[in-house]
Amino acid sequence: MRIGELAALLGVSTRTVRYYHHQGVLPEPPRRANGYREYGMRDAIALARVRRLVALGLSLEEVRDVIAHDRSRELPEILAEIDADLARQEQAIRDRRRRLAEVLQQAEAGTLAPEDTASPDLLAFLRAVDLPASQAAAWDRELLVLMDTVAASPDRKSAFTMLETLAADPELQARGHEFYRRLDELADAEPDDPRIAPLAEIVAEYSVRHLLPDAGPAGPTWSVETVEPFLDGLAPAQAEVIRQAVRLIAGGTSRLNGA
Repeated sequence: MRIGELAALLGVSTRTVRYYHHQGVLPEPPRRANGYREYGMRDAIALARVRRLVALGLSLEEVRDVIAHDRSRELPEILAEIDADLARQEQAIRDRRRRLAEVLQQAEAGTLAPEDTASPDLLAFLRAVDLPASQAAAWDRELLVLMDTVAASPDRKSAFTMLETLAADPELQARGHEFYRRLDELADAEPDDPRIAPLAEIVAEYSVRHLLPDAGPAGPTWSVETVEPFLDGLAPAQAEVIRQAVRLIAGGTSRLNGA
């Protein structure tokens, strides 16, 4: 194949192929006597691999290392790996369609709840924990649904595994229920209520000790501005508890950890 045929086969431009050559992520075949480069099956596979790795979010430097490793392997081994990768994608699509069919059945029956569109990880967690009938707990549940939507799959699974571990501890579960109760009591309170500061300290200490055990000095993520959009579902005094807790976390996790 000439470069134009290779590019057309993979759905890219010849400029993209030349750019990948220039960046060292796609090996350049030697020129023949007529001055043209000719590409073969291995070149097409390498280009397909580059496109897939870039689509997965790898940098060109990372892609270059992967392709260099591939050049040391035999073609059947590379093809077998691509086939296995496609099989995993097929299984993922089947799983998503099966879950979608379940949601469609619930929608048609009129029994679809907001969290029913969540991932299996979140659904398993909600079945495993005993969240009380509480305004604060309902707000917490909404945050879980949001996290479930925006988090990457590995991070989401790791987060729910950690939360299930905490929920399985009777003492920690009781502390969580106590937090919900005390936050509910502030539903009609003013933002300067004296109960706010002690509860904020409890929330911050619990978060750092159990939810952020490896956190170092807080960065921009832990700021009132970051969490402010998520406080709409809380009453003014309740929202102030979260703001003060975030300020305490941002002020230094080591102090809250008792260091």
